Amino acid sequence: MRDIRKTKTARSGAIVRVAVSLLALAGIVSAGVARADNEYKGYTLRVKLIGGVQYEALYTRIPLWEKQTGAKVEIVSRKSHFELDRELKQDIASNHIDYCVSSNHTNFAAQYPIFRDLKGLFPADYLAQFAPNLLKQSEVKGHLVQIPRSTDVEALYYNKVAFDDPANQAAYRKQFGKALAPPTNYAEFTQQAKFFTKAPNFYGTQFPGKDEALTGTFYSLLVANGGQLLDAKMHPVFNSPIGVKTLDWFVNLYKDGAVPKGAPSYVWDDLGNNFAAGKVALDMDWPGFASFYNDPKTSKLAGQVGVVRAPLGAGNRRPGWSGSHSFSITKTCDRPEVAASFIQFLTSHDSQMVEARLGTIPSRLDAQRDAAKEFDAKHDAFMANAIAVFSTAAKEDSFTPPRIAQWNEISNALWPELQKAIIGDKTSAQALNDAAKRVSDIMQDAADND
Repeated sequence: MRDIRKTKTARSGAIVRVAVSLLALAGIVSAGVARADNEYKGYTLRVKLIGGVQYEALYTRIPLWEKQTGAKVEIVSRKSHFELDRELKQDIASNHIDYCVSSNHTNFAAQYPIFRDLKGLFPADYLAQFAPNLLKQSEVKGHLVQIPRSTDVEALYYNKVAFDDPANQAAYRKQFGKALAPPTNYAEFTQQAKFFTKAPNFYGTQFPGKDEALTGTFYSLLVANGGQLLDAKMHPVFNSPIGVKTLDWFVNLYKDGAVPKGAPSYVWDDLGNNFAAGKVALDMDWPGFASFYNDPKTSKLAGQVGVVRAPLGAGNRRPGWSGSHSFSITKTCDRPEVAASFIQFLTSHDSQMVEARLGTIPSRLDAQRDAAKEFDAKHDAFMANAIAVFSTAAKEDSFTPPRIAQWNEISNALWPELQKAIIGDKTSAQALNDAAKRVSDIMQDAADND
């Protein structure tokens, strides 16, 4: 998912331009959180934040909170997800937690036992503004350990140049007896992926072929097909017949040449650049690519991109691999009420609107609605629709990986076996059985050490 295990380098230029304009805007936007003037005067709040161009616009609002409360913010660390993850684990190992607030993520929070339960720190009317499922996904073992900042969930981008081509429309109707339209289920998705492919210049679809990107993409379709990764006792069950069928989908598309030959080495930026170059018809991807795909400075498809909810899998469910960037408070924080004020400010309606204007999906329902209205008012039909589609997907289709500390280990055990099946080194059944043995060992070790 977006910037969980990837970067969006191709988007950086466009975001920088918007972020610069927001620097001026930040000084006049209302603060969004009512606090007495100078309530925390003299206090310095130490924080660790995720860094990267796509996150910086929000941080331009921090001086507003400082002016409002009298407190000062010391940013102890501002690093990429990879670097911040390593740093948090080093902090835990050394038992050196000298900060109050840290960026977090719902898919990785279970690895960090340093964060406190936030229930009781935030008013009910504030929490009521968030999508309920996102708050539930922000829990670890029943404890609300983070407040969601923004959310990622999959949806389907499609290339209107390919779909609106009269020759393609006529050929599709002749071959399949129906009008050419974005697929509503994975049977149609597969059919269209093969129909559109004109290798080596144009492909029906694509998928990531390594790292957590591949694990999550497989997991998402597995769930949509009616399968599970782990059962209620945390035993691996992804090597079921449904799991084999799911992996076969990737294997067969690759074998049939309906995806680029380089797919086994692809991560998110590769997918984004291919689709923006007009080389692919169907692209399952994240909301962060919406503005990039529709910007003539970065995309050949600007003005010719559509986005719809993901097609239904064989289990009559949509893929919805999801997760939220978030903020947490450490158990060692000496002034949790100050930390809570800071987080409430950064996740206020006005703060989330700053990020929504960049194409990020807000975790607050009011910001989701108002972002769509704002794009409508600007006659930006594509972004208005994209916000609406991804917001609906976040409410109705989203699910996270298992919120357990072993998720990274599971992913690292699974994706190399998936990749071996895709390139033909193993059958799908062999690959999944081998991965299941490794995951079983991981979970047994966790149980033994619990």
